[in-house]
Formats: sequence, C-alpha cells, structure tokens
Amino acid sequence: MAPKVPESVLKKQATQAKIAEQAKQASYEAKQKKRQNKKDAIASAEKYAAEYKAAEEAAVTNRREAKAKGGFYVPPMPKLALVIRIRGTIGVS
Repeated sequence: MAPKVPESVLKKQATQAKIAEQAKQASYEAKQKKRQNKKDAIASAEKYAAEYKAAEEAAVTNRREAKAKGGFYVPPMPKLALVIRIRGTIGVS
C-alpha cells in the first residue's frame, strides 16, 4: 500500500501542474506571435526596399532622359511645413 498523501499536497500539485501547463501554452503562443511579427516585418522591409529601388531607378531614368534631350532634371524636394504657433500677449488674444 502506498503511503497516504495529504489532500492539501495533492491540491497544490494539481494547481502547480495547471499553472505550468498555462505557462507552457502562453510561451508557445508568444513564440508563434513573435514568428509571425518577424515574417510581417521582413515582408514589409522587402516591400519598402522594392519601392525605394523603383524610385531610384526612375530618378536615374529621368536624369538620362533629360541629359539626352539637353535639359536638366531637378529631383523633387521633400515637402516640409514649418508651423509656429505664436501666442498672443496678455489680454490681446
């Protein structure tokens, strides 16, 4: 006959087993989510790299066309807006 184990010990073992299983499941889900995020990041980076490459090729083509026609190609400048909020003086606003 096996030695008797107190019921409180059995309950604690069951609770610890349940917590361990939940932790294992959470770890697995986190790992899967991390893998998916990595795949998404790589796909996004590839998309942007292709976009930048196409823009660079277009700029080179435009420069070549302009040179062949004897003109100039001025690349588009980045759009920038400088906004300054000037607060009124006391009692004027």
